[in-house]
Amino acid sequence: MAKIEALAERFESERTRLQAIAYRMLGSLSEAEDAVQETWLRLSRGGDEVENLPAWLTTVVTRVCLNLLQARRVRRETPLAGGETGPEVSLATLDPEHEAVLADSVGLALQVVLETLSPPERVAFVLHDLFSVPFDEIAEIMGRSTVAVRQLASRARRRVAGRPVPDSDLARQWDVVGAFYAAAREGEFQRLLELLDPDVVLRIAGGAVPGASRLIRGARAVAQRASEGARAGRQARMALVNGAPGAVVFEGDRVFAVFSFTVVGARIVEIEMLTDPERLRAL
Repeated sequence: MAKIEALAERFESERTRLQAIAYRMLGSLSEAEDAVQETWLRLSRGGDEVENLPAWLTTVVTRVCLNLLQARRVRRETPLAGGETGPEVSLATLDPEHEAVLADSVGLALQVVLETLSPPERVAFVLHDLFSVPFDEIAEIMGRSTVAVRQLASRARRRVAGRPVPDSDLARQWDVVGAFYAAAREGEFQRLLELLDPDVVLRIAGGAVPGASRLIRGARAVAQRASEGARAGRQARMALVNGAPGAVVFEGDRVFAVFSFTVVGARIVEIEMLTDPERLRAL
């Protein structure tokens, strides 16, 4: 009993770091918590002989996350009528503990961008660029050569550089998104245009054809869409979506859509809109 209590105490001292790693890899607070819990279960089943506990825990939580990312990708690639399935969505309530986890500027700013990477790219990039784990250690964790891991991280870095990176201040992002919904509700079309980047992109996943996706580009077209939605009498409730400011929109007591926003320089540059009924039910 004393051994397991001592082990639990050592694990708790690493929990915050492990949760940060898992969240940045998975983009989902609930999945990150599950990954950390699985790491503890593996430790409790025979980790009392571990010499370098931090390194062992990093290895285990990374492998758990990599398995989850690969399983998620398989689910995404299951063919659906109409083409793309859109990003996986996870919701989180806005309690202080969640906001504290998300408040790290680097992790928050990159979270939406990381969704574009393959699982190996994401693991290599997160461990090396965000947590300064040496490439040779990452290679051992992933079962790849050091050269291969360097290439993964380099490729991820190039892809990240080509994407808009959200503002690091979570409160400022919420201010912009809140102002956007207020302007739509009040019919302030000019204010909507001011809050949207001129080249804003609205991606709509789902709708009449399950799995279908389409794009709406430009501030005026997106503002028009937002105004029409507000006139339809739908109600929006703010929520964290994939670690970014977003909203769940209701028609009566039915979830109509889930939105996620990318805010850069106090303007909205990207909006993800999920309306696929099957995926909304899964939430």
